[in-house]
Amino acid sequence: MQEGAEIVRRVWRAAQLRRLPLWIAGALPWLFIRSAPGLIAWLAWCSWDWAILRRRVGYAWTAWLDGAVPQMEDSSALLEHAPTPVAQLQRRRLLDRIDASVSGPQLRRIARGRVKAGWPWLLGSVAAAGAVWFVASAPPEAVSAPAAAPAAAAAPGASRLVVRTAPPAYTGVKPVEAAPGDLLVPEQTVVSWCLKDGAGMEKIELSNGQTLVPGKECARWTATESVFWRWQGKRHTLKVTPDQPPEITILTPTQMVQDLSETATSAPMAVKIQDDYRIVRATLHMTLARGSGENIRFTDREMPLPGSPDPKQRNWSKRWSLAELGMEPGDELYFFVRATDNAGRPHTVQSPTYTLRLPAPLEEAEEESAAMPMLVKPQSLRSQRQIIIDTEQLVADMRNTKLSRDAVLERSQKIAADQGALRRRYGQFLGEESSLFTDGEDHDDHGDHGDHGDHGGHGSGSTQDILHQYGHAHDEAENATLYDEDTKKVLRRALVAMWDAEKALRALTPKVALPPEYKALEAIKELQQAERVYLHKTAFVPPPIKEEKRMTGEMDGAASYRREQGGSEARVPEEVRLLVQALSGDGPLPALWTRTAHDWVRNRLQDDDQRLSAQGAIQDVADGCAACRPVLRAWLRNAAGQGQVLLQAGTRVETPFVRAWREGAKP
Repeated sequence: MQEGAEIVRRVWRAAQLRRLPLWIAGALPWLFIRSAPGLIAWLAWCSWDWAILRRRVGYAWTAWLDGAVPQMEDSSALLEHAPTPVAQLQRRRLLDRIDASVSGPQLRRIARGRVKAGWPWLLGSVAAAGAVWFVASAPPEAVSAPAAAPAAAAAPGASRLVVRTAPPAYTGVKPVEAAPGDLLVPEQTVVSWCLKDGAGMEKIELSNGQTLVPGKECARWTATESVFWRWQGKRHTLKVTPDQPPEITILTPTQMVQDLSETATSAPMAVKIQDDYRIVRATLHMTLARGSGENIRFTDREMPLPGSPDPKQRNWSKRWSLAELGMEPGDELYFFVRATDNAGRPHTVQSPTYTLRLPAPLEEAEEESAAMPMLVKPQSLRSQRQIIIDTEQLVADMRNTKLSRDAVLERSQKIAADQGALRRRYGQFLGEESSLFTDGEDHDDHGDHGDHGDHGGHGSGSTQDILHQYGHAHDEAENATLYDEDTKKVLRRALVAMWDAEKALRALTPKVALPPEYKALEAIKELQQAERVYLHKTAFVPPPIKEEKRMTGEMDGAASYRREQGGSEARVPEEVRLLVQALSGDGPLPALWTRTAHDWVRNRLQDDDQRLSAQGAIQDVADGCAACRPVLRAWLRNAAGQGQVLLQAGTRVETPFVRAWREGAKP
């Protein structure tokens, strides 16, 4: 096999020598005119030609030898592969006489007959090099003459004006001084237009309606929004890049609520913070919750996150041991990250709250239930703070992950049940006995009360007592307690807030339930911190009546108990409506229409490109462009947006008697 490979190499060497003069000669014209792109292009073609030649020799060399050397007996292919004993015998015969049959001059003759010299490619290379040399050696005046006239016409005005930008120091962007053109600057950059000779009456018109006149002193403007400015009839865009707040990404844990295993000894945390300029401060806030029921203790801890070589980002990770976190079986750890950038008005961003739970061992729960069988009850009441944490977690999961409706319904109803149980617990201090969303565990049978004794006679045909059947008459519940009036007010405030939170949770709107939950927590804290003061119980004392106003019919200061209905507000101001109508024709436009259009576009179009296009249409119409009126009219109508749907609330009172009457009327 080695002898076969050797003959292939000899044929390939002869083919390369045949093509080598073409490759060298084609590069000489490009070396002569010193054209690097042309030389690179010729070398690329040579590489392609070399690859084609190598492929051709690889599959045709046997045919070349068989056609040019009769001594090979049409068996050149056996030099590369001889599968049978007879083929191997023939291969040995060929190898014995190959040196004498196939010499170097004979291989070169074979290559000359099979491989073309490629002189047309050489002529093409020479022609291309000559064309490049002719274009490069042409007089520069003749080539640049057509473009020199416009540049010379624009040079007197453009060369007089210089634009300087001074970005805020906290961005670290260097000031720039350039000729008029499009610019991209950070927010709050001071842009200055200066005239070199210090004299001139030309105005700089901004697309927001402002006009600047540079003179002996430069005209300055603070970039707060993207605009375009016009100088000597030519517009230039000034794009403003707003300062973005930091972006916080919690890499570990990956779930909002992470349950650790019972045998876990550590908990990893990883955080990535990015900002467009610089991160000044980043802190990790952790809250450890320990205990159950109403006996829960919270421990807060704050830790700064270290910086990194790149001031624009901070990457922090750590594997905490449970001893460092202070976690014990049954504890929960809540943590979030807060970051602040170096803007003039710093942006402070807080990440969602993540939860790490370390479950209690099952053995302890079993021992506790076996040792105290009389204390086994349903699940303990959750505190108001735990209800708030569960609600915030549900809101965060609904915002960051796609929860199914069934999952949202289950979690929201569970939190509502906890809120209802806690409300009934505090309601006992005011004498409450029932709940609208009762779970059947309290106030099941009204027949247990002594003043409902007539309930038992309904089945025997006795007269039905409407009040006792559809009402629930008791003595005043609040007067059956020994709390003072101030304490009762706080209790009522807490119960009303719990009612509102429970209704919002039942309606699957946990975000709406958060404000009343916080109100209930504040009321509970106020009750816990208040001093116990005994006040003598007295009857209700109404406020004194002012005799001078009695029976006078004076209604000043009296408020109606009816709720005022929302009316339809004007969605488009009258000035804008008149301007849109005037733009439909060729007549004169209203007075001060440019101010009206600029204010309307600035306040209603938030996208920079749309706002700039609309402001350009305003400027064109102000210049007298009649064909631009429909464009401006379309932008003004687009800024109006979609119409609003007004919902009118109606008053409807439904008593237990009416409800029972309606349900009884159904078949």
